[in-house]
Amino acid sequence: MRIALAQINTTVGDFASNRGKIVEFARRAAENAAQVVLFPELSLTGYPPRDLVEKPSFLARAEAELALLAHETAALPLHIIVGSVAPSHQNVGKKVLNTAVVFHAGQEVFRQTKMLLPTYDVFDEGRYFFSAQSQSLLLIDGVPVALTVCEDTWNQKQLFAQPLYERDPISELKQQGARLLLSINASPYEQGKRTLRRELFQGIARQHGLACVYVNSVGGNDHLVFDGSSFAMDASGNLIAEAPSFSECLSFCDVATGTGDRTPTHSDENEAVYEALVLGTRDYVTKCGFRQVLIGLSGGIDSSIVACVAVEAFGRENVIGIGMPGPYSSDHSLTDAKSMAERLGIRFEVSPITPGYNTMMETLNPLLAGYQPDSTEENIQSRLRGLTLMALSNKFGALVLTTGNKSELAVGYCTLYGDMCGGLAVISDVPKTLVYDLCRIANQRLANAIPENVFIKPPSAELRPDQTDQDSLPPYDVLDRILKGYIERFESPVEISQREDLPLDLVREIARKVDLNEYKRQQAAPGLKVTSKAFGIGRRFPIAQRYRD
Repeated sequence: MRIALAQINTTVGDFASNRGKIVEFARRAAENAAQVVLFPELSLTGYPPRDLVEKPSFLARAEAELALLAHETAALPLHIIVGSVAPSHQNVGKKVLNTAVVFHAGQEVFRQTKMLLPTYDVFDEGRYFFSAQSQSLLLIDGVPVALTVCEDTWNQKQLFAQPLYERDPISELKQQGARLLLSINASPYEQGKRTLRRELFQGIARQHGLACVYVNSVGGNDHLVFDGSSFAMDASGNLIAEAPSFSECLSFCDVATGTGDRTPTHSDENEAVYEALVLGTRDYVTKCGFRQVLIGLSGGIDSSIVACVAVEAFGRENVIGIGMPGPYSSDHSLTDAKSMAERLGIRFEVSPITPGYNTMMETLNPLLAGYQPDSTEENIQSRLRGLTLMALSNKFGALVLTTGNKSELAVGYCTLYGDMCGGLAVISDVPKTLVYDLCRIANQRLANAIPENVFIKPPSAELRPDQTDQDSLPPYDVLDRILKGYIERFESPVEISQREDLPLDLVREIARKVDLNEYKRQQAAPGLKVTSKAFGIGRRFPIAQRYRD
């Protein structure tokens, strides 16, 4: 059986565009003699549609679009499998189904509803969908096929110490006589996820003796980036086809002969993170209707990587860098920022904040009389920079990209309504140590656009004389180890202290900072998820709470 893997980039709610893309890829698949073309989970609606599925008009539109899709592909001699939503028609429970729909010769011939609904991390499908109570086999040219939707394959007891679900749809479909597994997915990227998926399907193939074809969505929708990386395996778990990561693709495989297209990309995980940021930034900005971006360029490592990502995402002509020197800015801050802007070929403007700062201090001095200078005065500088960027954003119609990294956001080393101002937090899930690695990758791709001085000078917010980040934080290689344990592995300070051989008081202080700054993070711009636990909807801690580890 010759199968096409249609790895496409869809936009949530853009039915006409999504349908047009499905038709285009289906025609290309037919022209290349495919018997089946497989599209990702919820490919017609875009993923994740979230509360849109609670609108009756959205469900009605989805059904109408499915009918149009059947009509527009009626002449194509192959089975077309797409993901969509549908009414559940149940008297109890949720009103919506997450389903795979199969068309052939202009007729809908089969539907398979998703059984296992993920409700953890960034997933909230139990909020929306009715779970399938049973599933059946799809017959394609006499071959009994197990057709599954994403999470239905993620319950292999051999891979997970504690499976999340009692039922195993793959085992149930195999018992019904399945001889082939087709899986449609919208699986977001995170570090190590591509390897985990292959290990999962390799285990399924070997356990059940099933050839497996896996198609995944690609592109960015809000905070999630989908990497594609579709593949196919024979019944022994050997890879027979693989699609690239982070780009649309139509790949082919033949499960009977064990052959297929092999176009892998980004074997290095840091390079994959970089590509995820480029794709996620491009799609977030363009799908929200913007064409230009603004970045506050400080001459530091964080704004440097955001500028490089932006240039690769939108082209240098659509990126504007703004230097905003203040009363304590070093000379190299402006010269490094200007040098990088010139190397990248982007527009660079300078708007000093010192006059505004002096005016604000004159205005506030009567109210601040009797108080010692502290972070209040420091943060006024950051907020003036935020004010400048947002004013230019309004005037130019360009979206501001914030430049704070995960390490800073975790411990509150950021200023509300200051450096946190913006529409997208590009590197809010990138630890500081990884920022440096990504900058080296950027220099390989962009002809050493980032000056070497940016790598070697001590990180500093430059809000007071001779300030460095390490005045109030441990070295970033130490901080990031603590944060990874506390945020991504939910380890206690005692466990982190013992494993990392670090002073317990230090670890406890960092954990305290993380807990106390939840109020800042919940007011931050949306960020792009690239690690196993990102700030945002995948990490839901209360703000007003007093629990401490």
